[in-house]
Amino acid sequence: MTMKRLLALLLFLSLATPALAQLQEAPPLPPQSAPTAAPSGAGGTTVQSLAPLSGAANSSGPIGGDVGAGFNLVNMFMTAGLVVKATMAILLLGSLFSWAIIFNKWLVLGSLKRKAAKFEKLFWSGQSLDELYSQIAPKADHPMAATFIAALREWRRAFEGGNQPRESQIPGIKERIEKAMNVTILRETDGIERQLGFLATVGSVSPFIGLFGTVWGIMNAFSAIAARHDTTLAVVAPGIAEALFTTAMGLLAAVPAVIFYNRFVNEIGRYVNRLDAFADEFSAILSRQLEEKAR
Repeated sequence: MTMKRLLALLLFLSLATPALAQLQEAPPLPPQSAPTAAPSGAGGTTVQSLAPLSGAANSSGPIGGDVGAGFNLVNMFMTAGLVVKATMAILLLGSLFSWAIIFNKWLVLGSLKRKAAKFEKLFWSGQSLDELYSQIAPKADHPMAATFIAALREWRRAFEGGNQPRESQIPGIKERIEKAMNVTILRETDGIERQLGFLATVGSVSPFIGLFGTVWGIMNAFSAIAARHDTTLAVVAPGIAEALFTTAMGLLAAVPAVIFYNRFVNEIGRYVNRLDAFADEFSAILSRQLEEKAR
């Protein structure tokens, strides 16, 4: 009898174990639907107090969604404050004017180098100074030709009226020729260097303008945090992003301006040295001819 009871118990356990496992794996039952009429008493008060919380949770959702969907440069500019917009506009205009000056100076310096090389080839070709003067004078459109014309005009004044200069007059004629060439070189160099000061100004001031916009934007971001009593990323990120974007714009305007300013200064310096060397050589040629005519 005992053996039969033991076998029956084992059979019951073997049949009941799979059923219990299925019950444990079964999904929970759905909650009962809320009653149509709110119960009176403490239960009704609890349901009414939960409604504002659910509304607040739903209201926080679109903030993060808007930030993720509208996070672009145009949106940052449109949503920025007036001071930050003005800062961005100043930096954008400065960058555009800088690039316009950069392209203009690049083309001008390239043209001056080509014209100077062509003139030097013509100058050392063996033509007489009078022939070269009559050929260059009507179209002196670069500094080297202007220097040549200024020196030769001063040299011709010494022979006006057909009179030969005396030996005592030669030092004064040489000095006037050198001064004429130096003044011409200074005037032409001033024209070449025009607008480089704007590049220097943009390169030195733009980072500070961008930093001002950044500080102002961060101040506005902290003010928004204090007003909303919320420090979540959805509240902090837009203000910080537009603030840092002004710094980025300042660097984008300053870096090319500084790079090309230094490059143009070096290129103009080499070109001026080329003009000075030509002026010295031409002054030596004219001095030698003056001494020969004075004998």
